[in-house]
Amino acid sequence: MPGERKPTGFIRVIRRAGGPVFFAMVRTPDGRRLQRKLGPAWVRRSRPPEGYLTRAQAEAKLQAILRGEDQSVAVRAVPGEDVTFGAAGQEWLRYVEHDRKRRPSTVRDYRQELRHLFTEFGEETALRSITMARIDAYRERLVAEGRLSARTINKRLTQLHAIFKRAQRVHGLPSNPVAGVERQPERRSGEFQVLNPREVRLVAANATSEQDAAIFTVAAFTGLRMGELRALRWSDIDWTLGLVHVCRSYTHRSEGLPKSGRVRSVPLVDQAARALDELSRRERWTDDDDLVFVNPRGGQVDDSALRRRFYAALASAELPRIRFHDLRHTFGTLAVQAFALSDVKAYMGHADVQTTMIYVHHVPQHDAAARLTELIRMRAEEEVGCTPGAREEADTGTEEAETPQEREVRSGPGWIRTTDRRIMSPLL
Repeated sequence: MPGERKPTGFIRVIRRAGGPVFFAMVRTPDGRRLQRKLGPAWVRRSRPPEGYLTRAQAEAKLQAILRGEDQSVAVRAVPGEDVTFGAAGQEWLRYVEHDRKRRPSTVRDYRQELRHLFTEFGEETALRSITMARIDAYRERLVAEGRLSARTINKRLTQLHAIFKRAQRVHGLPSNPVAGVERQPERRSGEFQVLNPREVRLVAANATSEQDAAIFTVAAFTGLRMGELRALRWSDIDWTLGLVHVCRSYTHRSEGLPKSGRVRSVPLVDQAARALDELSRRERWTDDDDLVFVNPRGGQVDDSALRRRFYAALASAELPRIRFHDLRHTFGTLAVQAFALSDVKAYMGHADVQTTMIYVHHVPQHDAAARLTELIRMRAEEEVGCTPGAREEADTGTEEAETPQEREVRSGPGWIRTTDRRIMSPLL
């Protein structure tokens, strides 16, 4: 169309710790500035290795972006009246992946849920035609079908809300129809299955290899997630200070930061240290940069196969079947008995202390009844003007001063039996 503004851009090389990287710097017709990583830069005259880009290849990628052929970058503003639900969904997915830098595993889950939403509302449906009433009807139908949990239904509504919120910013949508849709009430019983220390030792004893025995023990006594165990390296073990540094996680064939986005340190208890010490004496894969738990080629262990071996060890130990993730809960229930909730939150890498609160009923309170009994006694004595320990003196002579009629009234039905006539009261 004559007079239509076109996106512009240029290639920029940014020096990173691993070497130079090509970035596409794009300015969209509606004034947005976008930065897209294209790949490692090959600045030599020789043929680039696989995965590296020459400047000519980077320029070709930039032109594909500017022409709108690269769907991972939205460079053209679409009028709000014309935008489809499919276009809005893809723009939001691009935004969370390339702009917000969400973890690959998170983006994969988003993409899978987006397929369900596309099936429900239609990719070619005009975005403005999707009303709050239609979304609420969708929620009611999911509840009536009963196939999805309240948590899953709310996750879909939250993703739908994010799509429309992004459309408000990019496509000028006047309102978000999901904002007025009620969420499903979620109830957590706080119950989960864990192993006690003796059962952890029993599972480890029934493992098919020394490495599996170690990984079961470390998972139960450090609380590391499956991805964090798969990415653990010998350099992360601080034998002197007794710490495990959780620096990375390996999920969906890629390595990144832990789930919380932050590194943390966890106490290395003796039981886990002994298991790791035995493993460190193997013939290969013991250098600082080597993985602690490896497959036969020195790479990350297969998580599905590891879970199957864990279930087999539980069966051999004649223990109830639990999830591998419940080993993390095992650590949580033990840690709250030794540390404050704020410390347990840091050790487990929780973003919110409310997540850590699921373990609060495991905090030991063996003397709770005795402490509460003493408090009630002290409060009762204060109310009748007695100091603690002076009850005997205050009650001296009470029975002698009491008339037979008063004793009959106080011992009759519907009254609290008490040694002090001033606080007699009928039961309600």
